[in-house]
Amino acid sequence: MFAVLLAIPAAAFSQDDPRAIQTWKVQKYDMSVTLPQSDTDRRMTVKATLTIKNVSGKSASSLTLRVSPNAEITAMTVNGATADFNKSTEKAGSAGDLQRIATRFPGISPDVVLTATVDYKLTVKENSGLGTISPAGSQFLPLSFWYPTPTSWFFTRGADFAPFSVKVNGGTGLTPVSSGTAAAGGFEQKYGGQPFFVAGNWDMVSSNGVDVYMPKGVSADGQKRAAELAALFSEARTFAAGILGPAPDEPLRIVATRRGAGFTGGGTVIVDDDVFRRSKIDSQTAMSIAEAAAKVWIGNSVPVSGDAYGAILEGLPRYIATQFIESKYGKDVADVERLRHRTAYAAVSKRDAPLTQASPIDDYYYGEEANKGSMVWRLLARKVGAAEFANILRANMANGLTVAELREAFPGQKDLLDYLFDKTTDMNLLAGLPQAAGGETKVALRNTGSIDATVTVTATMANGQTMEAPATVKSFSFGEVAFKTANKITRVEIDTEKLYPQTEYSDDVAPRETTDTDLLLAVKRNFDKQDYTAAEKTARTVLASMPRYDEVRILLGRSLLALGRLPEAEKEFRAVSDEKLPSPRGLAWASVGLGEIAARSNQNDQALRYAETAILMDADYGASLAARNLRNKLGVAPSIDPAAKTFFADFGKAAVSNRKAEVDALVMPGEIVRFASGISGSTEQWQATVKQVDRLDADNILVETDLSLKLLTKDPESGLAVFRLTKTGNVWKMSSVDMFEVR
Repeated sequence: MFAVLLAIPAAAFSQDDPRAIQTWKVQKYDMSVTLPQSDTDRRMTVKATLTIKNVSGKSASSLTLRVSPNAEITAMTVNGATADFNKSTEKAGSAGDLQRIATRFPGISPDVVLTATVDYKLTVKENSGLGTISPAGSQFLPLSFWYPTPTSWFFTRGADFAPFSVKVNGGTGLTPVSSGTAAAGGFEQKYGGQPFFVAGNWDMVSSNGVDVYMPKGVSADGQKRAAELAALFSEARTFAAGILGPAPDEPLRIVATRRGAGFTGGGTVIVDDDVFRRSKIDSQTAMSIAEAAAKVWIGNSVPVSGDAYGAILEGLPRYIATQFIESKYGKDVADVERLRHRTAYAAVSKRDAPLTQASPIDDYYYGEEANKGSMVWRLLARKVGAAEFANILRANMANGLTVAELREAFPGQKDLLDYLFDKTTDMNLLAGLPQAAGGETKVALRNTGSIDATVTVTATMANGQTMEAPATVKSFSFGEVAFKTANKITRVEIDTEKLYPQTEYSDDVAPRETTDTDLLLAVKRNFDKQDYTAAEKTARTVLASMPRYDEVRILLGRSLLALGRLPEAEKEFRAVSDEKLPSPRGLAWASVGLGEIAARSNQNDQALRYAETAILMDADYGASLAARNLRNKLGVAPSIDPAAKTFFADFGKAAVSNRKAEVDALVMPGEIVRFASGISGSTEQWQATVKQVDRLDADNILVETDLSLKLLTKDPESGLAVFRLTKTGNVWKMSSVDMFEVR
């Protein structure tokens, strides 16, 4: 109810419906942005013009807009006339506060459109993936609340989506990118969306009808990744068209940034710039691009609204994306993605709300709406058939999608959909130990949920062969399935395909193999205890049913390496390197593992190549640290850029000068704000000896140092520290602290 109340000032109440309904619906956003000209200026200037329509069915004489609390409103007009306005604060829970701007005017009749213009300056004190102002690149995504809008981003029936234009001025040397058609120095999005933009310094290539904005100066391998990513995006859109109908005329773009990877809007998707330094496309990036392809329809050309809108907006693209992954890479690869999805959902399943009540203000929203939502559509498609599911989707897309209308379109699945959308998950499916007697083996089943479950039960025999049997287990009840075989059954599993959302998955198998729904955690727990024998055993058990789960295979390889079984470990690491769609973490740790094995075999040149490959991937903190430790252990001659050495000499002088202005002059504006403040005015000693420099691209390097420091209130500390330096113009500035092992 709290999330609903957020929208009350922009909503009206009906006698028939006590819940909030929208008063104003945005028809168009026109955003004109001027980035600051000075590196030290932390404010951008914005003129936002909103064309909005009274959709309440009665006269409206007030308008309330929401925007970031860091926006300083300088002027507002309504239909060209200067408007007085009041400002107040709207609490948004853990998401922070919103600023409300309220104004009144003579009544506006139903279905009449008005134009509101807001002039303001938006200050960003510390950069993040949502909002960044920097001479090296700026970006503003919707959840930075950078634009004014009448409906809260956290409204349970959906935030404002509308066509928009974005024009970005200033930002010397930066190229702005948004979604839609590039025109007149800006971007025009003719379908529904939420305004956003990214401005950076890229090399751009066009391939397979997709524009790819790569970091400046990427290698030939990086350019190959760009072509592969573009091909993947194009293929994913073609696949989605087979389900959703002809593709909208929407330009496709892939944009590399340091932060914000995974965001997508109107055919534009942000990927991590590290992607272009990896040996192949990783699973995380592939899923992001595949979901972005589906969202060209869902939430863009096809509006989505109403209760449980997130199950459509987030869950349906995830379902379609996973189906695409299966079609391209195989079912076993897609099953690993589905495992990740249900593991993420299981983590919140005991404290979530029904899908119809969840809002982005809830910390479980994305874990539930995207992952449980994806499972809902997969289960429904399985019940009615994939072709019929697609036909009904297309038939309901003409005027936008709502869960309420889709539920009516599947009348034969009413009980199932009522349960999935209106109730919290209470289902736990359990399999009992196999009991052999009289030439057959019986297995007891249990369903704790409030809906019947029709499942497949799989039995594995001592000779490795499997048998399947269908079963329907009534709600809150028990069932049984019999396998007519004289062979000994050693393992049984209920709901083998994991169609049903559950609160617990570890007891789907009997005899029970682990008490963890998160199978990766089950292996890692033993690994972290350095019980490598137990970790090996658990990993092999997991991989028997999920052979493409590369993150578990990595832990198996690392366990074997710790046990000194190098040939076996090498086999596992190479298997991960050869995976069709490995995780970023898996790729990085595979390189580290192969490097460790090469080093133990005195193949130092090969070990060094593996270590530096893992460092440049920058995919996992632990893998990067292990790779650096390996390189240092090899006794490699330092690779020192004179400019980096000079920079850290200057930084050391600034740090001990206790003059904040001198430190700030060497730090990228808006970056590492707390780190810079922490050493300004409290540093007695700072000595950073540059050991290695790793070039990421034309404008970014990682500098590994041996750092010795003493702060006023602490004992002397020393250790490895890795800093990122970013070039703007011809000047290097510190833009992040990537590693800090100083103790």
